[in-house]
Amino acid sequence: MLLIKELPTSESLKKFSGYYPGADIVAIWEFVNILRAASNLSEALDKMLAQHGLLQGRWWVLVLLLREDNLSSSPSELAEKAGVTKATMTGFIDGLEHEGLVSRLTDRKDRRKLKIKLTAAGRQKLDEVMPIYYTNVTTLMSQLSLQHRQDVVRHMQSLGANADIMKNL
Repeated sequence: MLLIKELPTSESLKKFSGYYPGADIVAIWEFVNILRAASNLSEALDKMLAQHGLLQGRWWVLVLLLREDNLSSSPSELAEKAGVTKATMTGFIDGLEHEGLVSRLTDRKDRRKLKIKLTAAGRQKLDEVMPIYYTNVTTLMSQLSLQHRQDVVRHMQSLGANADIMKNL
């Protein structure tokens, strides 16, 4: 993911509006600020997870497996839930399996079917990381009042639900 490090200045936005007269520079400035905040949050999560030898994608796979009653799922279901390609998921699984955090299990009745299972080591890794994650999220979110957080979430859900507008060219 590309992290936005430098926000546009008011001068650069005015310059762009000269090139593209229909540009709403206030909306653009607000949008890039939202992207910057999301980048900051993602980068902070990456740094926290890296202290525990995890990458964000692999961590999400462990979390998705922990959500399952039997701690297992198919690679295609994991890819769907994570919003990544099957090839990307295979890479995550390969790395996690190499570290002993997940195992691949074949179906006894149909050897073409594969399940990915969270191992004891994978559970231990989550038991190490999740309390820190929860504490950090709680501390971060306490920077806003409960009402403000609820408003932000509602507004972000509205933007997310309409994100397909960005695909229209």
